Amino acid sequence: MANTALADPDAGLSQAQLAARYGLRVAGERPSLAEYTRRLWAYRHFIAAYSSAKLVASFSNARLGQLWQVLTPLTNAAVYYLIFGLVLKQNSIPNFIAYLTAGLFIFNFTQTAVQNGTQSITGNLGLIRALHFPRACLPLAVMLTQFQQLMASLVVLMGIVLVTGEPLTVEWLLLVPVVLLQALFNAGLTMAVARMGSKVADLKQVMPFLVRTWMYGSGVLYNVALFEENLPGWATRIVEANPMLVYIELARHALLEGAPLLNSSMVQAWSYAVGWAVVMGVGGFIYFWRGEQEYGRG
Repeated sequence: MANTALADPDAGLSQAQLAARYGLRVAGERPSLAEYTRRLWAYRHFIAAYSSAKLVASFSNARLGQLWQVLTPLTNAAVYYLIFGLVLKQNSIPNFIAYLTAGLFIFNFTQTAVQNGTQSITGNLGLIRALHFPRACLPLAVMLTQFQQLMASLVVLMGIVLVTGEPLTVEWLLLVPVVLLQALFNAGLTMAVARMGSKVADLKQVMPFLVRTWMYGSGVLYNVALFEENLPGWATRIVEANPMLVYIELARHALLEGAPLLNSSMVQAWSYAVGWAVVMGVGGFIYFWRGEQEYGRG
């Protein structure tokens, strides 16, 4: 017996003890949050390249190509202006064209990121099962793709704002932190819906209805003062904290003079903007990380 123990030092050890002795770990085991963050940062170039490739591929079969990045939101703005500006007479707002376009472009950034992010795991199962990489790369690439589209849309938006008579002021610089805070908010939200979408396949069918309802509650198409006029005080306070209404209001305030505001002060609006970006950005990342070992299985 002694000779057997000397010949095989692993004799009698359980599988767990053998794994501990030789530093073996469970395949697909979720890394620590710090290690996961480090790995994700190491894949930052992959995220940027993948998002750019997705953006180019999405317009590769269209005759006008990437020009549709601008034409799509402009067409939507024209339709909504016809309905809300001319038919329903919402043009009592000074420079309603720029007001409406700013709301549509800012909201579209979040709307498209959320809808595409819902399928970022289920739509890439082949890639997930073939390669080992932090799965958060996929929803983050979705957000970054939409961020690139937003950059093109903002150039058009600034042109519309200038053409419709708004002056170029130093407050336009405030659009930079607004968009960056919204991007952080979108990153967390996209990761959250990506995990939910990987568990509930029907979520992609429900999401368009949820996002459309969110749009109507964010003052995209009409004067935000209507909330205060038609809702009780407690409901107005809830609407004021709506993250999309906050980001839209801050963008409009940066670009337009005399844009109506629902939030009582800019300090309150910026507090909401920062708070939502941090809470959703960090919370969405942690929520997605906790399901890392589940993606692509089953």
